[in-house]
This record gives sequence, C-alpha cells and structure tokens, in this order.
Amino acid sequence: MDTLLDFLLTEPVAAAPLDDVAAAWTRHRVAANRFDQPVEIAIAGGFGADRLGFAFLSGYQEALRTLIPDLPDDELVAMCATEEGGGHPSAIRTGLTEREGVWRVDGVKSFATMGSFARQLVVIASAGTAADGRNRLRACLVEAGDAGVRLTDHPPLVFAPEVPHASVVLTDVPALVLPGDGYLDYLKPFRTIEDIHVLAATLGWLVRVARASAWPRESLQRLLTLVAAVRGLDIDAPTSPGVHVALGGVFASFAALATELEPLWQTADPATRQRWERDRPLLATAGRVREQRLVAAWRAVEAGEDRAE
Repeated sequence: MDTLLDFLLTEPVAAAPLDDVAAAWTRHRVAANRFDQPVEIAIAGGFGADRLGFAFLSGYQEALRTLIPDLPDDELVAMCATEEGGGHPSAIRTGLTEREGVWRVDGVKSFATMGSFARQLVVIASAGTAADGRNRLRACLVEAGDAGVRLTDHPPLVFAPEVPHASVVLTDVPALVLPGDGYLDYLKPFRTIEDIHVLAATLGWLVRVARASAWPRESLQRLLTLVAAVRGLDIDAPTSPGVHVALGGVFASFAALATELEPLWQTADPATRQRWERDRPLLATAGRVREQRLVAAWRAVEAGEDRAE
C-alpha cells in the first residue's frame, strides 16, 4: 500500500471533471480503498476532488466515520443536529421516545449537509430533561428512506453550491439509539473532528492544484508539511485542550500559507481559480466557534498549570 505522502506526490491527477455529488462520492470511494484511516482517506479523497466543495464532501464523510466507526463505507451520511433555535444542546427539541420496545424520533432539523443524497442520518435528539434541568441528548441512526422521513433540499449556497443541504422532518421514525451521551460523545467532539478532516481534505485538494499548476517545489513541500501536521493530531481525543491548541496552530499556519500562495493562483486553470475564489468562504464558516474553543483550551491548560504550582 502507498504511503500517503508518496501518494500525494506521485499519483496521477485525475483529469475527468466531477459532475455531481454521486460522481464525487464514487471517486472518493476509490481513494478509500487505498488507505485505512479516515483522516488519510479524507486527504486522498480531497486530492481526487476537482473542487473545494467535493473535497469538503470527503472530509465531512470521513469525520462522521471517525465519530461512528460502524457506519457503512458505501453510503453517504448526514449529521442532523441544528434546529430552528440553533445547534446548542438546549435548542434541541427533536424528541426520542421508546414505544413498545422500539425507539422512535419526531422533530424537525433545519440544516443537514448532503441533503437528499444521504442514505443514513445521525440524529441528535432529546430523551427528556435530567434532574438538573439539562436536556438529555442521545444520538441515533435513522434510515433516510424511511416513510416517516421527509427531506427538502435548500437552494444552493453562494459558495460550494455543489454541496447540498436540506431540512429534515422526522415523523414517528424508528431509530437505532447509539451508546453514550448525545452531546459529550457525539455533538461536541464532532465539531472538532469535522474541522480536522475538512482541513485535511482541503490540503489534499491543494496538493492536487499545486501539482496540476506546476507550483514551485517549496510550495508543494509546505503543503505536505501541513498534511503531516494535521494527520498527526490526536483525533482519538478530540476534546483534549492540547488537540485544540495544536489544531489552532495548524489553522494559523494554513492561513499564512494560503496568503503566500495567492500569487500562484494566476497559473492555475481559470475554472479552478474562479471556484476557489467563490468557495473559500466555506473554510471560514466555523471560524468563530473554533476560536472560542481555542480560547477555552488555553484557559484549561493554564488553569492546570496554576493547580500544579
């Protein structure tokens, strides 16, 4: 099996354009057969993508498989957490109840990435209120094709319009409840896991652009350095303060490199360059929340130092 870094440097750049999500997913699955770890599959999938939106698809799907390793390899999956009131745990109104030995879910999710292409949904739902007044969240798997599931695709976004999003109405839908706490074990870590895998896939895609555009060796070398950095993050501990601090450093290095690479985009294929200019806001969508997590991580580290003194 190829090492990932050798793969990025020597694998032929696929010339055939990707027309839709189905084509992008098929090419992603080819990459998935070359590597074992989800973050490496995300990077290789990003390399196979012909645009940032489809690289995002690779990162998003592999993030979900890091979160829930038993997800099927060949089906697109969507995380369904956000509701009309937002994505905070207290805003979750979708309900999970057990009736006649079967767990069932009812509610409305306002934003599910992958939209009607998804075949399974990871739904964050409330199982009631705990003694301390907090929302008791659970994560569950739902078949998107169930009769009680209605997905309505949103209009395409201004950036990465190829990536579909949908609202989801769930009416008395059978659900497989996953072990653990819906917030602590799923929703909270997924935000960091998604950041890592989407950045990984983006870097894989940029290596593709660099090679196709004959960018200088030094630029390609720096991109591979960031690939190695993001692959080396401790993904098994996504809530660790150290992971958030290191991830903050990787994002800072990526931002600096992206600025340095700007003049080189003039040598890229015009369609690729135009899509990059259109789609790059995708990478900033979670920036504010990521910065808040970084501040909280440093606070936790410094509090630990104070206790050790």
